[in-house]
This record gives sequence, structure tokens and C-alpha cells, in this order.
Amino acid sequence: MCADIGEDPAHVGLAWLLAQDGVTGPIVGPRTVEQLDGSLRALRITLDDGTLAKLDELFPSPGPNGARPAPEAYAW
Repeated sequence: MCADIGEDPAHVGLAWLLAQDGVTGPIVGPRTVEQLDGSLRALRITLDDGTLAKLDELFPSPGPNGARPAPEAYAW
């Protein structure tokens, strides 16, 4: 999917997190300038509704009937 939209999976993951209502700032831990630049790339990626829905499908909420929505369910 990431190849189809021409973006690195790590950048798409950060962009997905930033698109969530409950996320104000994902914590990143770059070790190099290149990794920092990659993390900043996520700020310039706009994911359309179809891509966001596909990501939600690929990473469903854990628990019975999606007890809590992703990504919050993975954060607690």
C-alpha cells in the first residue's frame, strides 16, 4: 500500500497517527539526521479517507468487537 502512494511505511505510520483525533504528537526517536528528516516528512503527507480506512482495516482495534479504537488501544 505504501509503495502505491509512493511513501515509506514509517512515514505513513507517523502520518496515520497524526491524522487521529486523540494523537497530538507521536514520540519519535531518531538516531540520525536522515531519520529525523524522515520523521518530518510525515508532516507533509496527507492521507485520503480511503487510505486511512485501509490502514484501520490493516491494524484493527484489539479486543472483542474493537473495544477501543486504534491507535489509542495500543497506547495504554
